[in-house]
Amino acid sequence: MTASFVTVAYLGATILFILCLGGLSNQETSRRGNLYGIVGMTIAVLATVFGPQVMTAGLPYIIGAMLVGAVIGMYAARVVQMTQMPELVALMHSLVGLAAVLVGYANFIDPAVTVGLTPAENTIHEIEMYVGVLIGAITFSGSLIAFGKLAGKIGGKPMLLPARHWLNLAGLIAVIWFGYRFVAAHGVAEAMLPMLVMTVIALLFGVHMVMAIGGADMPVVVSMLNSYSGWAAAATGFMLSNDLLIVVGALVGSSGAILSYIMCNAMNRNFVSVIAGGFGSDGGAPKAAGGSAAPEGEVTPISAVETAEMLKEAKEVIIVPGYGMAVAQAQHTVHDITQALRERGVNVRFGIHPVAGRMPGHMNVLLAEAKVPYDIVFEMDELNEDFPNADVAMVIGANDIVNPAAQEDPTSPIAGMPVLEVWKAKHSIVMKRSMASGYAGVDNPLFYKDNNRMLFGDAKKMLDEVLVALKA
Repeated sequence: MTASFVTVAYLGATILFILCLGGLSNQETSRRGNLYGIVGMTIAVLATVFGPQVMTAGLPYIIGAMLVGAVIGMYAARVVQMTQMPELVALMHSLVGLAAVLVGYANFIDPAVTVGLTPAENTIHEIEMYVGVLIGAITFSGSLIAFGKLAGKIGGKPMLLPARHWLNLAGLIAVIWFGYRFVAAHGVAEAMLPMLVMTVIALLFGVHMVMAIGGADMPVVVSMLNSYSGWAAAATGFMLSNDLLIVVGALVGSSGAILSYIMCNAMNRNFVSVIAGGFGSDGGAPKAAGGSAAPEGEVTPISAVETAEMLKEAKEVIIVPGYGMAVAQAQHTVHDITQALRERGVNVRFGIHPVAGRMPGHMNVLLAEAKVPYDIVFEMDELNEDFPNADVAMVIGANDIVNPAAQEDPTSPIAGMPVLEVWKAKHSIVMKRSMASGYAGVDNPLFYKDNNRMLFGDAKKMLDEVLVALKA
């Protein structure tokens, strides 16, 4: 391909990527948006591989690597469960960061890259390499830690080191100092030490940053790392002088940053406080007394048959799904129950909290997979005012996002966090395996309210029993 043809292809791919982001912002257009992204990426890859910057001798290696990657991707798409999507996304982000680091080092040790550059241009290129490796290393190590937390291999409790902010400041000063040494160095051998030291500091910072973030903030972490991976890709684009990679990286980086900001607002937290260290737990165990007042009262259990009877008598039902529904893979049974109720004339709607699950849009994806109609799925702000009119609010495996302590207890760690006000419904039913606290490790007074009932057990098993009773 000629350079002009590649430029046109890159322009078309950029437009498709913008249409992709626009389509993914709405459930009804998400499939089309995903298709735009696939077509755009195909055009971008083909234009790059067969463009003038790639020598013919290198094509077999590139095509071979693409085939290996395609096989791995297809295998992952087939075996990874929907409940494992957050971990997969975090792992993908780590690969983007690793790619930025490797490209940075490849540019650094290749003398041909700087041939023909003026001293000023060479300095700019060195800064691009240094910053690209810095962002890539932070993204790589931070994403691996996020993967470990989401997969349950690392505890969700934040690790808050003494004087951690001073450690971060010292690391930043060291990175700036070694950056100066890197740019001022003469030759690869002299610049290698500053580059290696910076890489180690960046890797440690990525680990420290995510380890200090609590379990309840993990959805924000996923979107934040998405933003970081975008900026890492943009930095790689500058190193390779690839305009498309710069634009795509900027799109991903800015959209991830905007999403992180929106989610922080949904949790009544600011981005800096999340990075500085969030609240969380290491296993969802009940919290010991102390701090905020522990809920008092007795819980009222309910059976699956009684739940079905309550749903039969209702006219307005609001279902609030959470991570427990994803773990039990109960979304298809939820769809069947919804269909059975709607056939009886019951108005069924779903309320989705922005941080429900372990990544942005987690619940929406699960419900779409189960073919729950888009027009009955609402965001928290669209539905919260309707809970007083609901006969039954059914919570499936959610905890922190329906915790009234956020509004009623100013000493609670989640005080001020917007939540779905299910306790305002005439009756609420909470489905849980046990009385353990949620991912944030905060007790939930909802369980003890007079109008609340607890349906204990595996969500899939209990919902199957509810469905049988509904159809009986």
